[in-house]
Amino acid sequence: MDVARPQALRQGRAALEVSFFAQGALFALLVTRIPAIQDRYGISDGLLPVFLAAVPILAGVGSVLTEQLVKRVRPSVVLRWVQPVVGLVLAGLGAGDRVWTAAVTLALFGVCVGGLDASMNMLGVSLQREWGQSIMLGFHAAYSLGGIVGASLAWSGAHWHFALFSLYGPAVLVLIPLTLTASRWYRDQQPGGVSADVAEGRSPDGGGAAQQVVMRMLLPLCLVMAFAYIGDSTVSNWSAKYLQDTLHSSDQLSTVPYAVYMVTTLLGRAVGDQGVRRFGAVAVVRVGAVVAMAGFAVVAVAPGPWVGMLGFTLLGFGLCVIVPQTFAAAGRMFPEGSDSAIARLNIFNYVGFLVGSPLVGALGDAWSYRGAMVVPMVLVGATLLYARSFAAGPGGYGVGHERPRAVDVG
Repeated sequence: MDVARPQALRQGRAALEVSFFAQGALFALLVTRIPAIQDRYGISDGLLPVFLAAVPILAGVGSVLTEQLVKRVRPSVVLRWVQPVVGLVLAGLGAGDRVWTAAVTLALFGVCVGGLDASMNMLGVSLQREWGQSIMLGFHAAYSLGGIVGASLAWSGAHWHFALFSLYGPAVLVLIPLTLTASRWYRDQQPGGVSADVAEGRSPDGGGAAQQVVMRMLLPLCLVMAFAYIGDSTVSNWSAKYLQDTLHSSDQLSTVPYAVYMVTTLLGRAVGDQGVRRFGAVAVVRVGAVVAMAGFAVVAVAPGPWVGMLGFTLLGFGLCVIVPQTFAAAGRMFPEGSDSAIARLNIFNYVGFLVGSPLVGALGDAWSYRGAMVVPMVLVGATLLYARSFAAGPGGYGVGHERPRAVDVG
């Protein structure tokens, strides 16, 4: 039975969903217009991978810096100001025309995105703890929705031949005021990992000192995060080429798999919290991993493009649950040091993104792209070995007995 929750808590949840949505839109506006950015700045094919690799590397740096920064200021403060900077940097990228401008803006984009991703998920973990039920997948569903909107805007800009600044400028003019307004209701946890409305009744010592994050304990979740993003980057970077070159689809049809993947990711995340509430995080992650493995297997053996499309559809439903639950599991593992755990875990988001695309490309060129699909399938399947890391602690919530306002879940 659902219960009434404080208005401030409900407002905090809605505000953070706005932030996730905006981040999904901004990131999609960048990655879907890479060819146009390359043309505008005259970046050679040889230099482009260097630029693209620098973004996730610097995002990892931004996540590390955020871990240190939130020891001095609240995560909500970091998120409130870094998100508008990401928008301004994107607009600057669309306005420039010299290579050094692209280098500076992409570097700033990377560092700021690292801080943005880390602080968003810090707030998401603490809000879920206070909410007492799984809501983390809902935040990432908002991100997926933003990605679909951003990709659609980018497609429209390409179709109508809009200049980059003509595309990025209006989008930023809408998203920056939207996120700044929403930031009024961001909700931080209190020292000791307990949110404001449940601070009463906590241990007498207050738990003020941050819990030490032990990387040996966090490592299984770090590996799961990297494996999930290797799978995700395989879809985002190679689905079109695979469908066209290996499965001999038309040029138009080759653009569809990633769109289908984004939609199924949104749908899976929109209902995923219900699954976690009913069956528990371990079961949901296991099912997601098995479905993702099946998706890669179908893609690898597909006789034609439509069967390949089915495989990418399964991948969306499978991979979509893993990343949000990995952040949530880190919060459960280190309830009083969740900010540090989230920042460190977030680095492996970028590790997977950085490794995935070159790995599949190298294997595809040296062997075959069908065979290359087996590698992310095996890596995602390794999630099953670490599924117990997603279990709630002794005081956590589980199947059929979630508490309306718990203080022990991430």
